[in-house]
Amino acid sequence: MDLDAFAAAHRDQWERLDVLVARRHLSGGETDELVTLYRTCARHLSRVRSAAPDPQLLAELSSRVATARGRLTGTREVRVSAMLHFVLQALPAALYRIRWWTCGVMVAELVLAVVVGVWTLNSPEAMAALGSPEKLDQYAHEAFESYYSTYSARDFAAQVWTNNARIAAICVASGITGILPLYVLYGNAVAVGQAGAIMADHDMFGAFLSLISPHGLLELTCIFIAGAAGLKLFWTMLVPGPRSRPAALAAEGRALITVAVGLTVALGVAGLIEAFVTPAPIPWSVKITIGAGVLALLWTYTLVLGRSAVAVGATGDLEENEAGYVRPEAG
Repeated sequence: MDLDAFAAAHRDQWERLDVLVARRHLSGGETDELVTLYRTCARHLSRVRSAAPDPQLLAELSSRVATARGRLTGTREVRVSAMLHFVLQALPAALYRIRWWTCGVMVAELVLAVVVGVWTLNSPEAMAALGSPEKLDQYAHEAFESYYSTYSARDFAAQVWTNNARIAAICVASGITGILPLYVLYGNAVAVGQAGAIMADHDMFGAFLSLISPHGLLELTCIFIAGAAGLKLFWTMLVPGPRSRPAALAAEGRALITVAVGLTVALGVAGLIEAFVTPAPIPWSVKITIGAGVLALLWTYTLVLGRSAVAVGATGDLEENEAGYVRPEAG
């Protein structure tokens, strides 16, 4: 392809697209023209990318297409389409791709929590380090349960959601370090193990499980997923595969941002359960059934929709025309 001739032949259309995108108000005819030119420019971008991947021209066309798409996304139809794509393909695909990492983190966290709990329960020195006998007794018989009803349900749900979302965000955003996610996960497992040990030491272990199970099944799973996402990013930095390290990190990072957004919603649900269901005057069997049911929905969403989404090529990354131009790589 003669790039100079191609650019000269279509330059007027590209510049007209720029003019329409820059206008504050468009008539009906101009809006139709904008849509037509956007589609035309997108086809030109695809043709140049496949036939003659010139970096300068590709960057120019990619920027034009992205800008025009941004102007068009103000319509309700595009927003709904993007939301459906995110919920039905991008998010489940991203979760599905890290499912084994999630299972690995989950097993490691549970084993660590059990080891810490058993060791603390059988070590007078470790138990004493957590507080005086009076303080531990007050924690087991009063503080642990009253924690769930001290604040109004609405305020407590917001507080829980904010705290858990912060922990998840730290795990994902700091994944490139490889250290901070491990530190957060370690602290979380130790805290759960020590709390369980205190409750078991006061013959309150059944109450401990009853209080944390309704919301904890989903909440802890979200933390496992966040830790898995962060560690997967670190592993990608170490072992990028056939792609260059920057390209692999960019693609994986965008997919994990998708995971972070999904976890924000899931942790919101966990916060609502913790605030409204855990302290509610209903049978514990019902509360635990609600918690287990929500967790089952999350895994069904991940495994069923995720497998289908991955099968059609979804990864959780942005669409090609949204991610921007990526320099072609050999090999």
